[in-house]
Amino acid sequence: MAGAGGTKNPTATKSSSTTTKPHHNPPPITPSTRRQTLLHLISLAASATAAAHSFLTTHDLTLHPSQTLTLESNISTVSLSISHLLSLIHHPIAFAVPKPPPPPPSWFHRLLTSQNSSTSDYLFIESFRMSRQSFSYIVPLLTPNLSSLPIDPNYAVGVTLFRLAHSASFNAVGRRFDMDSPTACRVFYTVCKAVIDKLGHLFELRSDLNRIVLGFGWISLPNCCGVLGVERFGVKGNLFGENGSVMVQALVDSEGRFLDVSAGWPSTMKPELVLRQSELFSAVEESRELLTGPSYELNDGSSIPQYILGESCFPLLSWLITPFRKSGSDDEVEDDEDDGVDDGCLNLSSSKQAFNSVHNRGMELVDTAFGRLRARWGILSKEWKEESIESFPYVVVTCCLLHNFLIKSGEEFPDEDSEYTRNHGLSDYEGEGDETGERIRSAIASHLSRWEDC
Repeated sequence: MAGAGGTKNPTATKSSSTTTKPHHNPPPITPSTRRQTLLHLISLAASATAAAHSFLTTHDLTLHPSQTLTLESNISTVSLSISHLLSLIHHPIAFAVPKPPPPPPSWFHRLLTSQNSSTSDYLFIESFRMSRQSFSYIVPLLTPNLSSLPIDPNYAVGVTLFRLAHSASFNAVGRRFDMDSPTACRVFYTVCKAVIDKLGHLFELRSDLNRIVLGFGWISLPNCCGVLGVERFGVKGNLFGENGSVMVQALVDSEGRFLDVSAGWPSTMKPELVLRQSELFSAVEESRELLTGPSYELNDGSSIPQYILGESCFPLLSWLITPFRKSGSDDEVEDDEDDGVDDGCLNLSSSKQAFNSVHNRGMELVDTAFGRLRARWGILSKEWKEESIESFPYVVVTCCLLHNFLIKSGEEFPDEDSEYTRNHGLSDYEGEGDETGERIRSAIASHLSRWEDC
């Protein structure tokens, strides 16, 4: 028979055990222990950063350039943070706080002489946005203008292409080419000037106009000598107002080559003022150097002189043909039905719709050209600092000439350019159009409409 004294009370036992178990309080957190814990954590962070340095040093010829630049930037940030933390707790540095070390000496030399041809060829293209063959061709072209530099021309061109391709800092560039930042800066701008001086002939509006006109003929633009558009590039600060930018006016051909570039205009200027102050305008309107070739006779007998296609932010001139504006006037309205036509063609006659459709396809060439330019040369995708804005025109023109050089060399385009569409936010020109320009535009519109009816 189980009685009260014959069984153990679990609750009482547990209670007894609880009261007899010694209680260990955590040691009090003092400034000294907190400091030791923080130092331990900093030591772990320093060790991890050192390991990242080692990884970067070992794999600098296999990592993509964008990966190495990101890793270098993060390592530098962590290293500076560790130093700052140590200074805040007034602790002498008892362990190595890593600084971003350079890659092994002569990274560029090791890349040039790498025995792993497939890997190094891929890395070369990713680093400099051109093949070894194109690189070996362009260096001798620029060498005569690089004699003032204290380094080998191959290194000078490599420095410039790497910075253009990746928007790398002069510190990052210098580490790869064994030079300090001031030297890298001097090399960069010297090579940019050499590109402009030695490759300027690749703006072929004057030298290869027959090819240009023939190319536009294939897209139903008879006697067209180029498509003129505007692109905007962001600027940090308020130099040109809130969300300010610099504008680039560019003329391109049917293959996406740049034929004329006027860069560095503040976004506070209207496009028509940029046009009238450009060398292109002067060469057509004043010196009469351009667009003086033979006219093209259409099937109805209309004569079409040489002209340039311009986007809607420009005025209609005798040689600059812009799209028809959507209008409610009786002479332009055909019907008000929503037939799926692009907004720029609504309320226009069928001939004018046909012209605007071809005009839109022409303007897409400007989108494609700038998309490829930005995809290849990463320096154009960053916002420019106010203090360096004076160098912007030289950098843009350099990139455009290298773009043309690589087209001529048969280089493939970057994959990232296919979806690019400009969004410059510029208003349509509201002034009156030139009568000769109106006649030419109407003749082309009628010509295109007849072709559509065939």
